[in-house]
Amino acid sequence: MSRIGKLPIAIPDGVRVSLKGAVVQVEGPKGKLAADVPQTIHVNIEENHLRISRETEARKSRALHGLTRKLIANMVEGVSRGFSRTLEINGVGYRAEIKGSDIHFSLGYSHPILFPLPTGVTATVDRQTILTVTSADRELLGKTAARIRQLRPPEPYKGKGIKYREETIQRKAGKAVGAAGSS
Repeated sequence: MSRIGKLPIAIPDGVRVSLKGAVVQVEGPKGKLAADVPQTIHVNIEENHLRISRETEARKSRALHGLTRKLIANMVEGVSRGFSRTLEINGVGYRAEIKGSDIHFSLGYSHPILFPLPTGVTATVDRQTILTVTSADRELLGKTAARIRQLRPPEPYKGKGIKYREETIQRKAGKAVGAAGSS
């Protein structure tokens, strides 16, 4: 039995879960999400929790058991509390500004960068260098944060660029350090 798959998923107050065929729909104060359930996995809706079970002990079925449970648990948590990711912008003159549903970046290139936010994702900017992206959909949030980071990944010499707040950048010594030691 899967250690993660056998755990029940608690349904908080204000969240509605429905099962229509092979699709689980979760609706709450932060939004509405839906996901397909694989054929070998069964979802049982009880009073205030969900139970995920599988019908066979095949390798693929065992792998999908824990995955499906975690995806549904993320949906329930997303529509009730939501998810957020914080990015930091480091560099002289590097900044971000929100205009409508777009983020305007100034990242040291010869032109400003316009980044349209996907539907279901919101962003806030603090002090022009700290960007917080929030969404009910964890997967969409992660993809959006990764696309923002790709606009200017942090470089290892001065640390300039966009990085996740919890990320640490391995710094390298420049060539001036190596040249001074050889003389």
